[in-house]
Amino acid sequence: MEPLRNGGKNSQKPPDDDPSEIFLPSPAGRKMEKNNLPCRTITIVVIVVTILAALLALTIGLLVWHFHLRTESRVKKVISGSMTISNQRFSDSYEDSNSRQFKELALRVSEQMKGIYSHSPVLSKYYVKSSVQAFSESSDNNVIAYYLSEFSVPVAQSSAVDKAINSPEEAVGPKQGRMRLSLGRKPGSILVIDKMMSGAVDARLVNATSRRHYKNAHHSHMGELGTIESPGFPNFHYPPNVYVEWQLRADPAHRIRLEFTALHLEKDCNNDFIKIYDSLVPTEKQVIAEKCGYYTPNEQLIYLSSGNVMLVTLVTNREKNFPGFRATYSQVPVKSQECGGKLTGMNGTFTSPGFPSRYPPQIQCVWDIEVPAGKHVKVKFSKFSLHEPQQNSHHCTKDYLEINNNRMCGEKSTSTVHSSRTNQITVKFYSDMSYVDQGFSAEFEAFEPNDPCPGKFQCDNDVCVNPKLKCDGYDDCGDMSDEKNCVCEEFHVKCRNGFCKPKFWHCDGVNDCGDNTDEENCGHCKAGEVACRNGRCVPEYKKCDGHNDCGDGTDESECPKSVVLRCSEYTYKCKNNTCISKQNPQCDGEQDCEDGSDEADCECGTRPYKSSRIVGGEESSEGEWPWQVSLHMKGQGHVCGASVISNLWLVTAAHCVQDTEKLMYSQPGQWEAYLGLLTQGKASTSTVQKSVKQIISHPEYNPKTYDNDIALMELDSPVNFNQNIWPICLPAASHEFSAGQAVWITGWGTTREDGSLASVLQKAEVRIINDTVCNQLMNDEITPRMICAGVLAGGVDACQGDSGGPMSSVDPDSGRLFLAGVVSWGDGCGRKNRPGVYTRVTKYRSWIQEESGV
Repeated sequence: MEPLRNGGKNSQKPPDDDPSEIFLPSPAGRKMEKNNLPCRTITIVVIVVTILAALLALTIGLLVWHFHLRTESRVKKVISGSMTISNQRFSDSYEDSNSRQFKELALRVSEQMKGIYSHSPVLSKYYVKSSVQAFSESSDNNVIAYYLSEFSVPVAQSSAVDKAINSPEEAVGPKQGRMRLSLGRKPGSILVIDKMMSGAVDARLVNATSRRHYKNAHHSHMGELGTIESPGFPNFHYPPNVYVEWQLRADPAHRIRLEFTALHLEKDCNNDFIKIYDSLVPTEKQVIAEKCGYYTPNEQLIYLSSGNVMLVTLVTNREKNFPGFRATYSQVPVKSQECGGKLTGMNGTFTSPGFPSRYPPQIQCVWDIEVPAGKHVKVKFSKFSLHEPQQNSHHCTKDYLEINNNRMCGEKSTSTVHSSRTNQITVKFYSDMSYVDQGFSAEFEAFEPNDPCPGKFQCDNDVCVNPKLKCDGYDDCGDMSDEKNCVCEEFHVKCRNGFCKPKFWHCDGVNDCGDNTDEENCGHCKAGEVACRNGRCVPEYKKCDGHNDCGDGTDESECPKSVVLRCSEYTYKCKNNTCISKQNPQCDGEQDCEDGSDEADCECGTRPYKSSRIVGGEESSEGEWPWQVSLHMKGQGHVCGASVISNLWLVTAAHCVQDTEKLMYSQPGQWEAYLGLLTQGKASTSTVQKSVKQIISHPEYNPKTYDNDIALMELDSPVNFNQNIWPICLPAASHEFSAGQAVWITGWGTTREDGSLASVLQKAEVRIINDTVCNQLMNDEITPRMICAGVLAGGVDACQGDSGGPMSSVDPDSGRLFLAGVVSWGDGCGRKNRPGVYTRVTKYRSWIQEESGV
């Protein structure tokens, strides 16, 4: 502003006769002539200069003001922590935040926090307040206080405060053993502080405090099982824009055990998430886990605290709300989770504490293993998962397992083996204060030094496998050593890297060789070209250029933006009759059709509330496959499977409803449908039994070839969806299920060929087999209306009793499951090189809609 003030000071009022005299004084002894044009020009110049000076001053002023404003602009930062008050005995009243005792002690602690932060030259300047969130009881009956401290920090000082927060000396003052601070003159007002810990609070939680905030507190007691669940669960999705806390306590010398029986949140943790803490306040130094997305109960999300407290938090944003979660909590004695010790004998097993639940934070275990003299010992892992954020599996500094000074962390295969050159081996396990995982399960075994694998092939990693598995094309060792130095036969694909793979894996859409040898020369397109679904080839550089070069949209189907195309069998048709190039746009969470029809009717395939016999499968959990139906023939029990596609309609196989000489399977009155069933003969409160109103078998079903093997069943009345009953998504006619893609098969069929039915619903993961390869393996009996899936090594397949059940495919983007196939037929069950054959549902999308309206 100084240039403007100077200009004003020198600009005096001009005389009335001649304004030019002010700017151009006459030289001595010479008369100046009046000339209007030069005067006006000079006047304009002066005005322009004055304006420029004013603009310059204004710019400088704005910069100064902006810098000053930025310096003064502040952000909210929060520290959380805990402290043990060693001269205060715990009282049950301290668990009630509304009690007089709680409020009095909380006030004293808050006042003391102000004194503590006065020791920090950085934090003291920006300190606002402290508040006690909870108290708990320590092992020696002292009080542990959990607090939050708020700071208002200038933006320019933000990094300095972050550094101070992360430095214990800065955050809580210099360490001098116990702190004794008198707060007033009242007797007993002195608090003696021990074991003080502090750390920053997740910024997402700090920002979430402006949302609707709910707090809950629970104390677990021995022999009791409590439940916590998200607001509205299980009848409604959790509400938007909320922050909920559950404080869980146990008795001294006990841990909190938290088990999620259902977990389904938005998959982006930046939006909706659960965080679990080994504390009663959300401190990042003591995060046990962060979860979002969907989990099945089979994944066993079980967590243990290191002490007798735990905090569970739920944060949601305004959009995309999901069913939420349910969890049970209980207390277990600390001694029950003890680990380590001396292990002797020829063999034995040991696990991380709490396995298969997550191990607790702050655990150290040492196992000293000794086998008889003259033998050596090896340790083999059937499970190994020690993940922690920001930890490299090659540099294990957080959670790790150490065997003879060799540290391991991350994920290891089930074939991981460690051997000792003596009859002794030492195993150490360590977990730090934050983030836990499932841990490990291991067995030790003594072996003869000169014959480590009697009667078997010894892999390079010391795993022992059946010698018949050598050079069969499969990695049975886990390190490919059983597939090295093999001589390829005529029925093999010879890979450039020296491996031999079964010839029928050639061009199956999966890189089995590892160097892509088996996927070369699979079509007529040249290198640098894109193979279109309609058989054409186009240059690769034309992919995703916004033009339909293939003619069927293949080159534009996996691009960020869809192209509007002429409708064909390869395109997705919107309800406004326009067709788009994007592959599988249906219910993927993004609106691709202008009318939004690709995202309409998407309440399906989500396994809403819960996070055949299948040969080689495993038991499912309740609610894991809520569209699975058990079809009972009256007087016979379970006969076939089916899938829920709406509250009235089921999809099954046509061969399930064909009459025989003795039984009229085509008659609706002979059938009973059980929805929401897990174990045959054991209905839960969510299980529903329905009669069948009508059966519609496909008119072109061929009982000799099993072509068009699909049928619809209409229930006698609508079913109410619940946590165990939910429809699976029907794929659009253009939906692509590519070769090599993993899919799930489920059912109560026989557990082996000519075996007995399973009582508990079974599940197994298989992969889709290339049509050409499958046709070769199945003697040219595969039609375009069939799709093959299996594990060609054998051992995993659908079988008798699984017919009509679903082959479910998970969409990788949305997480929704689509009905890719209906269990139809196969050559035996689980045989090598004999995949299962399924009815391809995409071929019947129009027929299903015409008959059922779904």
